[in-house]
Amino acid sequence: MTPTEQRIPVAIIGSGNIGTDLMIKVMRHGRRLSMAAMVGIDAASEGLARAARLGVATTAEGIDGLVGLPGFDDIGIVFDATSAGAHARHDAILRQHGKRVVDLTPAAIGPYVVPVVNLAEHLDAPNVNMVTCGGQATIPMVRAVANAAPVRYAEIVASIASLSAGPGTRANIDEFTETTSKAIEQVGGAGHGKAIIVLNPAEPPRIMRDTVYCLTDLSADEAAIAASVRDMAERVQAYVPGYRLKQDVQFERIDGDRRINVPGLGLTQGLKVTVLLEVEGAAHYLPAYAGNLDIMTSAALATAEQMASRLLASVGPSRAAA
Repeated sequence: MTPTEQRIPVAIIGSGNIGTDLMIKVMRHGRRLSMAAMVGIDAASEGLARAARLGVATTAEGIDGLVGLPGFDDIGIVFDATSAGAHARHDAILRQHGKRVVDLTPAAIGPYVVPVVNLAEHLDAPNVNMVTCGGQATIPMVRAVANAAPVRYAEIVASIASLSAGPGTRANIDEFTETTSKAIEQVGGAGHGKAIIVLNPAEPPRIMRDTVYCLTDLSADEAAIAASVRDMAERVQAYVPGYRLKQDVQFERIDGDRRINVPGLGLTQGLKVTVLLEVEGAAHYLPAYAGNLDIMTSAALATAEQMASRLLASVGPSRAAA
């Protein structure tokens, strides 16, 4: 078996929309990954039924059922697509068994990871957190601005179709805003961060739209910021093809008597940078308007691919599956 033929078996906990879309991505586009198990808690779920039809091992007994599955020992990476509350127990059990975890919930037990920004720093972490859909879409833009000029404050507004927000998303709204705000600072590089999510009830459903506001110094180089943003957008498009800038970066000078009251900074002046984005889903399983879910599963896949490459280099063919 050659290295290019080796794959790391993976399991997905959570047989809902996100877990099912991720399973299809792994099976269609995984280069170093192979689907080993789909885990749920509802024996009648469509996700488990689809997995079974595709020849993937399934269990409706949650994390305990996963541990009891034949072949569990061979699984190298586990995706958790459940909820922030459930993830704490899942992580504790998986750590006992030495499994690497890619967390798609807002639990944030492991370090925040946005593939194009900081994945290389955390490839050996036992648990990595994919922040939120809004974070995956907007933090690259905050970092792009920060790469060209200091970002004293960043605020993001993520608008997603109401129909794309399932029970898990709705139950985790508070965690969404808190997790995303922290990651804007820790990963994006902003001095202060704020996140807002809007569930858009429009019919027909609209694709994900994101607005990123950054406040930097009046002396910042506008051309350098715009170039950095365009470069970052192209890097995200490498694993999220439906990710795109809606228009050129906008700049507004706030100085003199036009100081504004900024959270954490008070009355201040500076150069306001506005980036407008949209994310269209690949429609592997979810509808194209659900770009908020697609960017999460795409980022998780990109993360696990690089983790698998590291694992294959360290464990050799004995732990890999053709």
